[in-house]
This record gives sequence, structure tokens and C-alpha cells, in this order.
Amino acid sequence: MNKHEAFVLWFDQIGIEDVPLVGGKNASLGEMYRELSSQGVKVPNGFAITAKAYHYFMEKNGLKEQIKALLEGLDVKDIKRLSEVGAKIRHMILEAAFPEELANAIKEAYYHLGLQYGENPDVAVRSSATAEDLPTASFAGQQETYLNIRGNEQLLQAVKKCIASLFTNRAISYRVDKGFDHFSVALSVGVQKMVRSDLACSGVMFTLDTETGFKDVVFITASYGLGENIVQGSVNPDEYYVFKPTLKQGFKPIIHKKLGTKEFKLIYSKDSLKPTKNVPTPLHERNSFALTDEEVLTLARWGCIIEEHYSKKHNKWTPMDIEWAKDGVTGELFIVQARPETVQSQKSWNVLKKYKLKKHKSELKVLTTGRSVGDKIGQGMVHVIKDVKHINEFKPGEVLVTEMTDPDWEPIMKMASAIITDKGGRTCHAAIVARELGIPAVVGCKNATQVLKTGLNVTVDCSQGEEGFVYEGLIPFEVEELNLENLPKTKTKIMLNIGNPEEAFGYANLPVEGVGLAREEFITGSYIKIHPLALVHYHSLPEHVKKQVDEITLGYDDKQQFYIDKLAQGLGMIASAFYPKPVIVRLSDFKTNEYAGLIGGELFEPKEENPMIGWRGASRYYDEKYKPAFALECKAIKKAREEFGLKNIKIMVPFCRTPEEGKLVIEELARNGLRQGVDGLEIYAMCEIPSNVLLAEEFLKVFDGFSIGTNDLTQLTLGLDRDNEKISYLYDERNEAVKQLVARVIKICNEKSKYIGICGDAPSTFPEFAEFLVSQGIQSMSLSPDAVVKTLMIVAEKETGKALK
Repeated sequence: MNKHEAFVLWFDQIGIEDVPLVGGKNASLGEMYRELSSQGVKVPNGFAITAKAYHYFMEKNGLKEQIKALLEGLDVKDIKRLSEVGAKIRHMILEAAFPEELANAIKEAYYHLGLQYGENPDVAVRSSATAEDLPTASFAGQQETYLNIRGNEQLLQAVKKCIASLFTNRAISYRVDKGFDHFSVALSVGVQKMVRSDLACSGVMFTLDTETGFKDVVFITASYGLGENIVQGSVNPDEYYVFKPTLKQGFKPIIHKKLGTKEFKLIYSKDSLKPTKNVPTPLHERNSFALTDEEVLTLARWGCIIEEHYSKKHNKWTPMDIEWAKDGVTGELFIVQARPETVQSQKSWNVLKKYKLKKHKSELKVLTTGRSVGDKIGQGMVHVIKDVKHINEFKPGEVLVTEMTDPDWEPIMKMASAIITDKGGRTCHAAIVARELGIPAVVGCKNATQVLKTGLNVTVDCSQGEEGFVYEGLIPFEVEELNLENLPKTKTKIMLNIGNPEEAFGYANLPVEGVGLAREEFITGSYIKIHPLALVHYHSLPEHVKKQVDEITLGYDDKQQFYIDKLAQGLGMIASAFYPKPVIVRLSDFKTNEYAGLIGGELFEPKEENPMIGWRGASRYYDEKYKPAFALECKAIKKAREEFGLKNIKIMVPFCRTPEEGKLVIEELARNGLRQGVDGLEIYAMCEIPSNVLLAEEFLKVFDGFSIGTNDLTQLTLGLDRDNEKISYLYDERNEAVKQLVARVIKICNEKSKYIGICGDAPSTFPEFAEFLVSQGIQSMSLSPDAVVKTLMIVAEKETGKALK
């Protein structure tokens, strides 16, 4: 049989080289069915109705000439005229008759599929354009999908609807924008056995981080019911990140899990005209994860297999955008679609752009928040549009606010300065298109269409990690550009200070040698929000506190496990971003007043006159009252190292006043399974109290090295409270007494071949202090992200004695 002449080709007859015959989606399904089944990747069987069949249908009905005449000279910006022409073309296609020999070929293939799966099988009918999913143009839902189609009549009608979808308003507009000739794009239709995910769940998987392009994770979304809701963005799904390098070593690195609201689920209906319907998701399903951890890991492994296969085929790294579904009858997972990812994979990583508001957050009025898409800031006048019928009223440069988008909205999305939606997660239609267009978007706000009024000026801020903010007014902002090309290599290691796990992937490309200070406090304050002892003593909490704890720990019967998981995942995100380089995690260093501010905190914290030099750091960890809370922290670090496989995590003990105290902390860590020297675990101390320097030799018998904290060291050397504005003018890390202590501890560590770094702000703030540290022989400097490149150049100049451009 000549493939080029066939009306129908089965999945096992086609592969990636057949895009001209069967389009991108079908070629990909064939490729996976044929090549990856042997590696355990499951793809439901099916067949493709070819581009040859499409041309035959169009020619036999004399449609090509009529359509060409209608599209001649059409201005796609004239939305009213575009709608009229599009509707006329689609009507002509739907009214046309199937040539008998083509109809028979389709019916025969459907009959054979029934022999495999049972008579009149339920199928998904998807269009697959021959120019679709080109490396530079994601056709995010450019053509249609019809689910739960049964019987010959429904099947033939669905095929016709797919052909008509090649001429939707947005598809016509898209081809004109991208410069495709309307008839150089042909249509193939995929007919695939349905996976009964209406009785289970489904979702999307990317083999990279969709926001930053970080290549070492698989990002998975999941929601109950059929997959169209996630793709269209009508639900906020669960989200998971899995770290590829240690997954391949046999670990279980689910480094991030976020429960979605999953408001609706799409299920089968009995209505043959509308074969699917949306119903509200029961509360117990909304409050639990749609996938088990084992299922998440299976999908991630499949994602890696698919990515490796396509990368080999293309002779270059090819990250993938994959749709998956779980069958509620058999409990099996399936892959139902895969295409190359088309946004992050096309970007250049040599220039790092950082968007920054010029006003502090405390000065701004937040109108709504949601999931951020991209990392930019946009602004303009709000235009709320609730129905696609009104898109012709939208003006370029406005901020589009709507419930959710689908491909019909694309003609105006490209004119928007930003996009805000009530519904949707990071893989919904609005998010995919915003990413491709490079427009900031905040999705899943829940209340945007109510609180934002047309005509209001707003600033849409996606520059602060996972959460996107919409502020009132046009807030001034700046864009910093860092060129990462041709940076010098330095003997002194430049490392990073980081606390927010959501920023980690975005900084993974910075020219650093790991993380010199990973702070736990952001994770505790923003993700966990509850005092650890309130989780330990959950059953004896007052009712009103219990209620707050229950709201935050949704889905967790074991409240202590919530703390362990959230801290492990936060640290896991940071350690993954810089793996296999060292990531030094500073143990919790909240002061009593800060701990008291956590939920339930006031029940467990003493009131102190001066918390800065009170019950903090090392002195808490071996205290009988606090030991059970410290045990949770240790379990989280142990989980990140042993379950996630992130052995690059090192530990740093803050505010350790005496060597004896250091020994007690080392014993407590070991009691909780973190043994110094085992599996490469190094334990350092912060050098931030004069006693750390004066007794450095004794401390170094206990610890593997020091990291200098200039903030506390300066205030304790000079005997001043750095928060007291009356004497703050005396606070200066460049004071000679401070410098002498710094010089002394560097010298002792180097003599004893122990680690010595610095993680205070001084080298970031004062270039001359950075030069001083290099001259004393510091091994590493850990800096805030915005100071990395600048300080790297200063260090290189000091080391080489030459001025660098």
C-alpha cells in the first residue's frame, strides 16, 4: 500500500516523518505507539484520516475555489467581516457530502477498532493540521477535539466538524499572521479510543518548567474528569514538579505538590448531540490530590522517555508538551498526545532580564492575585469582556480581563498589554498563548471580573515568583538586563543567597557555584504559616486555632507530615535548581517575636525584651521544649536528601554561642538521622558572634567550616542594635574591628583546610569589602541575585589585577 494514496493510516503505520500526511498530533501518536510501547509508555490505539482524504473531500465538493474567492483580500483585523466569512465557509463544509469511497474507508477502520475494544467504541476525534506544532508556533487548540463519539454517523459528523475547524475565525487570522497560505495547511483527523478519564482524572505534562525554561524538571497538572477543562483553563488543577536527574537515579523526587481547586469535571453525558457535560466536583475530591505519588512518578518517567526519544530524533534537546489521562475502569495511565514545547525551548539564555517595580509593595493597593505566567510586568486600562461576541470592542494596549479564554479570543489576546482571568492554571489556554506572545498574565484569580472595572488603570506584576499581583494604577517599573556571555572564571566561588523557592528555577542560569545561604524562613512564613509546635500539639490546640490549621493543612490527617512535606519541597526546589552544586541550608533562625507571629505561635513563645540576642538559633534545637519541632525540620531535610536524592544539601547552624552548644546540636541532628560525614553531609556554623572568631579553633573541631554573617557580627562587635535608628549611623561592616575579626577567621579556616565563606550583605553593598575579602583569601561569597554579576567582575579584577570591561 502506498501511504501517500491512503485515506486511512493506523497508528502503527505512521511516525514523526509523516507530518505532511497526517499532521503533527497524529504523527506523534503513531511515533509513540510504534516506538515507545516497548518501553512501557501506553498510548491508546487509533487511526488517522489523512491529508489526502481532506483534499479529496474538498475537491469532490468543489470547495477550494469557493473558499479562495471568499478569503481574497480579507482584512483579518476587521473582526466583523472575518466572522461573516468564517461562518459562511464552515457552513459550506458542514453541508457538503462525504464521497462514498471515503466514508466507507472511515467506517471500515472504525469497525476494526471495535474488534479490538468492543463494538461501537467511544472515541476521541481530533484534528491534526499538517502545519501544526511547528517548532516556532504553538497552535494551542487551533483546531477542535470531539470526545465520547460513538457510531458511524456521529463519527462522520465529527470528522466534518474537524475539517470546518480549519476555517474558524482564529485559525484564519492565525495563518495570515504567521504567513501561511490557507491551502498549504491541510487537515488530518485522528480517531483514538477514549480513555475513561471521566471516571478518573487527566492533565498536561511539560518536560521543563513552563515559566523559566528550567530543563531539569517535569511539570505535571491534574484534574478530575476529561482533559479539556485543563487545556481550556476552566479549572485550577493540582500541580507537581518532579526532578529529572535524581528520578533517573531511582529516587522519588516530587519536589513540589500544590492542591488545585478543581471546581468542575467534564464527564460523559447521554445526549448524542452534546456527548460530554461539566458537573461540579464533589468536595472530598476537590480537597484531595487527583494522582497518587506513584502515578506522578510514572508519568514523569514516561515524560523523560518521550523527551529523550524526540531529542534523539531531532538531534537536539526537544522538551515536550504532553497530554495524559487515567482510565477510571482499569486504573491505567495513558499518553493521549505529545508535541514539542514551542516557547521556552526557543529562547536564548545568554541575557537575563529582570523586571522590578520602583515602589515598595507596602505602598501599593493589591486588587486581586492569581498564578503568574512569565516574569514580566505589564500595565494599561482594564477592559472586562465576559463574552467572546464583544471582542471587537477591545483596543490595542488594554488589559484583557475575562473568565477564561479559548482559541476564539486569540485575535485580541495579541493586542493586550496583559491578560487576567478568573479561571485556569499554568497550562490553560490563556497561559500558553500569553507565554508565546511574551505578555504577562495572571490566571485563576477567581474574582477578577468582579473587582476590576473597565476603564481602571492597573499594573500586572508577574515578577515575584509563583503568585501574580494586580495593582491599582500605573506603577513605574524598570527592566535590568544581565549579559551572561563571556563572564570571567574566578578562584573565589561566587554563590547565591536565596529564600523563595519560587525564584530558584529562574536563577538556575546565573553564573554561580551553588547556594551559600538557603533560608528556611520564607518557606515557614509563606508556605507553612503555622508554628511547628502547634502541629506537634494539634489535638490540644484551642478550637479557633485548630480551625486555622485545618484550612491550611487541607488533605493532611497527619499535621506534622504537612510541615515535613512543605519544608522538604521548598528546600527541594532550591537544591534542584543548582544541583549538583552545593546548597547550604541554614537551619531555622526565627526570633521569638517572629515565631509568635505564626499561627498558634503565641501559645509556645516567651515574650523577650531583646529577641535579637534571646532564644534563637542553636539554643532552641536541643531545648526539651523545642526538640519535637526541631525533629520535624530534620525529617524535612532528611526527606530532601534521601527521598528526593538531593545529596548536594549541606547544613548550617546559626547563632551557635559556644563549642559545647555546637556539640549538642550535632548530637540532636544525628538523633534525627542527619549524621555528619555520612553520605557526604557537611555541617557548618554561621560565624556571626565574636566568640565564633575568638574560639574558632574549638568550633572547627565540631563543625566542617564557617560562613560569616556580617549583619550580626557587626552589631555584636560594635554593641549596637541595628534596628535602632538613633544609633544606626554607627553600624558599618567596614569598621576596622569587624574587619580584623573577619580576617582572623578566614586565616584560621584556611590553615585548618576548613570551609570559609561569607553570606552577609557587605560584599554586595560595598565593592571595597568584596576586594578586602579576596585579599584575605575567602573561599566563597554568597550574594543576593542582583549583585552576582557586578561582584563577579570586581572579584575577577582583584584576582587578576586587571580592569575588566
